[in-house]
Amino acid sequence: MSEFDFDLIVIGSGPSGRAAAIQAGKLKRRVLVVDRQDKLGGVSVHTGTIPSKTLRETVLNLSGWRERSFYGRAYRVKDQIRAEDLKARLHMTLDYEVDVLEHQFNRNHVDTLNGIASFVGPNEIEVAIDGGETTRITGEKFLISTGTKTFRPDTIPFNGETILDSDEFLEMARIPRSLVVVGAGVIGVEYATMFAALDVNVTLIEPRDSFLDFIDNGVIAEFTHEIRENGLDLRLGSSIEKVEDMGEHIEVSLDNGRHVRAEMLLFAAGRMGATDRLNLAAVGLETDHRGRISVDRKTYQTKIGHIYAAGDVIGHPSLASTSMQQGRVAACHALETPTLPESPWFPYGIYSVPEISTCGMSEEELQERKIPYEVGIARFRETSRGHIMGLEQGMLKMLISLKTRRVLGVQIVGEGATELIHIAQAVLNLKGTVDYFVENTFNYPTLAEAYRIAGLDAFNRMPIPEEFKVAKKKSPKAKS
Repeated sequence: MSEFDFDLIVIGSGPSGRAAAIQAGKLKRRVLVVDRQDKLGGVSVHTGTIPSKTLRETVLNLSGWRERSFYGRAYRVKDQIRAEDLKARLHMTLDYEVDVLEHQFNRNHVDTLNGIASFVGPNEIEVAIDGGETTRITGEKFLISTGTKTFRPDTIPFNGETILDSDEFLEMARIPRSLVVVGAGVIGVEYATMFAALDVNVTLIEPRDSFLDFIDNGVIAEFTHEIRENGLDLRLGSSIEKVEDMGEHIEVSLDNGRHVRAEMLLFAAGRMGATDRLNLAAVGLETDHRGRISVDRKTYQTKIGHIYAAGDVIGHPSLASTSMQQGRVAACHALETPTLPESPWFPYGIYSVPEISTCGMSEEELQERKIPYEVGIARFRETSRGHIMGLEQGMLKMLISLKTRRVLGVQIVGEGATELIHIAQAVLNLKGTVDYFVENTFNYPTLAEAYRIAGLDAFNRMPIPEEFKVAKKKSPKAKS
């Protein structure tokens, strides 16, 4: 018998904690998940990934956004869209997600405990349970997967009704006629473009002169043009001096002397690692200024060998998809079980309107590394499927090495981008070349056909490989 209560204790039930716990359960180890919320799933299920994507789908469906190119900008599926309409589908989806997760834990014999965990020693945590009670539990290995919490500066007068953070935003009592979004990161861009699709007057404010800098500049230029066409007022290089709650409206003063007035303000400028209540000092761990924990990116071990961390709490890329993979890898390493390494290329998805998704390198990265390359472009309006769907916008950009002909990166902006990107992911990880898209056929009509169009676009401008060249017949010598 082990001297510890559990082989693995997971703190937090978000994507990384969930994946680690289920993996440990499948390895027939004793595993406990401690979560501060009474419902499992973490930020991803309750205030982040699943809610925001459900909200996006509801907005696009009820607003008739996808059909407006056929029936006009005034077309609506539902004339008066209220906050209750958005929440109805949201709560159904979240309840289903929690039910699935609880079933997965039960099926894999994962124990759960509702409470706030903090370390009291190298192999022991104390869990504060509702009612003031506490209990102490020991574990051989630990995984910290507490995720993040919203950054709430003292200079912003949050009131939970008209001045909200991104967690509170989902519980809004009404849909405003005008909205200011502060912070053009992923969360801010997603919510700003969603509400612009509802014909809300949205102003997106970002203090830097650029946004989403990890995305290819050409794609951001295309995206910027599209969201401005959709009516969103994008203010870059605009720092906020003051936010005032004027009762019936919000007044925002910018450092360039301009003012923005709106019915509601969403503050989405950053998140912090949710580590302040873990008492990490008891085990010799520290965090950076954003509350994030440093780990070995191959094993997800912290500097304390038996304690691991994964998910948003370790920082970039802060995706639910990568967090799941991190949790699985961490659990396997902690429980000394061989597993396949993570693939070098993973997709990045931004569920804005329109969607953005990328995999591989950007054009700026290729230029920085001095890699000679060619670009292939496909516009969704050039595809028959695009015409059928009424798509007037959207593009796929493919970057090809001139030396090896390998696909080095793909960036997509437009309808279905986050689904389409997985073709690029497969080709990139299998070290495929542009020839794949020229040699193979795609279902017709589909948006995936854009890969073939972009591949041919690049192929036709690249040097022809020797094996593809057709030998010219020598003309017979003229008879004398």
